[in-house]
Amino acid sequence: MSTILIAGGSGLVGNRLSVLLKAQGHKVLHLSRRANPGAAFPTYAWDPAKGTIDENVVAQADVVINLAGTGIAGARWTTARKQLIIDSRVQSAYTLLKAMKRTGRTSTYLSAAAVGYYGNSGDRPVEETTPPGKGFLAESCVEWEKAIHAVAAAGIRTAGFRIGIVLSSRGGALEKMLLSLRFGINTYFGNGSQWYSWIHLDDVCRLFMHAVDNPEMKGIYNAVAPNPVTNLQFAKALGKTWKGPSLLLPVPAIALRLVLGEMADVVLTGQRVSSKKASDTGFVFQFPDLEAALADVIKRKV
Repeated sequence: MSTILIAGGSGLVGNRLSVLLKAQGHKVLHLSRRANPGAAFPTYAWDPAKGTIDENVVAQADVVINLAGTGIAGARWTTARKQLIIDSRVQSAYTLLKAMKRTGRTSTYLSAAAVGYYGNSGDRPVEETTPPGKGFLAESCVEWEKAIHAVAAAGIRTAGFRIGIVLSSRGGALEKMLLSLRFGINTYFGNGSQWYSWIHLDDVCRLFMHAVDNPEMKGIYNAVAPNPVTNLQFAKALGKTWKGPSLLLPVPAIALRLVLGEMADVVLTGQRVSSKKASDTGFVFQFPDLEAALADVIKRKV
């Protein structure tokens, strides 16, 4: 079993991944701004913005998993906010890289990335070799992945995962949708034709775990389920799975632009993303079907 250090371990994916890795027998450690060695997952201090980190914990890590980064939809995209989104991802990678090079212990680096790399790809299917799209989401992802590739260039086995919409009832986009459903409202955005590439929380965690155990996995992989849907199809599937009374309503694009500005791109644009490369490594999705995935996260409250 390995010692695995997770940056961003207290987030939605990080917390669940920590639980599953520990259940598998791995020793799991976290990085956070505040140290807490007595926590369920012992936590050590770092500050990527300042480039500081407790190198003693990096010296223990066989595997480093980087899930750190300021939330894309946490606040309106001012110039300062955009820079923070980029810096939080890039600086975390370089802070970890510097420590890994100094300590020389870590053999594997796994990093989150995002399907926003493809921009608004319309109906065109995209895969890992597809060039990046346009707009802030794509531009930020390109900078993010430059930092991931820098780790690979240092001779550390590196895999980056372009993650789609993570399905969980405990956080992320779905949690907000479920809140509306409790009031009988089910919404889609604009005309609902934009493609949403999604993945069950457990499947994205299992894909990271699969990469831990498979030394041949290197480079960039799409972390999405095999069956993307349009936003309208997603809303209809959610309404069907919810089973309670709900009214399906559109949220006009113009209204979203007025309220959110450029950040409306998060819900008004989409990507039809292929998962073939991940499947070709032998990874098997437990939840390839959207309705089954939604039913599971709602029932189990994961």
